[in-house]
Amino acid sequence: MALLLFDIGNTNIKIGLHRRESGLSSYVLPTPRSSTADQLGLDLAAMMAREGIDQSQLEAILIVSVVPPVNPMLRQACNRFLGRVPRFVPEDIPVPLENRYERPEQVGADRLVAAYAARRAATSHCVVSVDFGTATTFDVVRGTSYLGGLICPGVLSSARALAQDTAKLPQIDLEPESLKLSIGRSTVESLNQGLLFGFASLVEGILDRLEDHLGEPVTVVATGGFAPQLARVCPAIANVRPELLLDGLRLVYEEAQAGKSRRKP
Repeated sequence: MALLLFDIGNTNIKIGLHRRESGLSSYVLPTPRSSTADQLGLDLAAMMAREGIDQSQLEAILIVSVVPPVNPMLRQACNRFLGRVPRFVPEDIPVPLENRYERPEQVGADRLVAAYAARRAATSHCVVSVDFGTATTFDVVRGTSYLGGLICPGVLSSARALAQDTAKLPQIDLEPESLKLSIGRSTVESLNQGLLFGFASLVEGILDRLEDHLGEPVTVVATGGFAPQLARVCPAIANVRPELLLDGLRLVYEEAQAGKSRRKP
């Protein structure tokens, strides 16, 4: 049996297929703005065929989404092409964290799921999930309570803002040649050095202030496109989990199933 997992973001849809015997396979599609449910369904059917999975082998379809207009399209695609009703997190399956946001419904579903996955990945009392996505988000969990977080500019959005008056965006390549900052000798090198070490310093500074605020050390679990590169120059990032959110969906589902078993007489 398999779980089909969706992380619907503003830029991309990340799709995961988790099989107990072989783990997770993942794919990335652009978030559809003018597509149809049929096109999305055909893409899903092609992915399933490539993985050698029949729809009868699907145990459940789990979705976390921050793009509401895509949700009915994906629901229709799953119904028609996979014969399954998808379940949304946290609407259909709650995230097992105490949500201490002032208005809990305003927390992005992706932030909650990533925070829960980070909680499960760390043994320390306080954990921070950092997601280098469209925005750079910091989400704090103490014990089993989601406390809230911070939202900062994203790496690519910052690069676009810097280059908005130029003919084209300079090449972004944040793979560090050295773990020490160097002075850029071209526009591209200067931009890459500034983004890489600027965001590393942003992470280090915010984490220092969070530890002062919380009065205890934190463990950092990072995800998102630039997390591996930033972790190389930012020792504060202790753990990089590229599939953190998809893993979180699986863990939320498994916890819900375990809860049902515990409630049976």
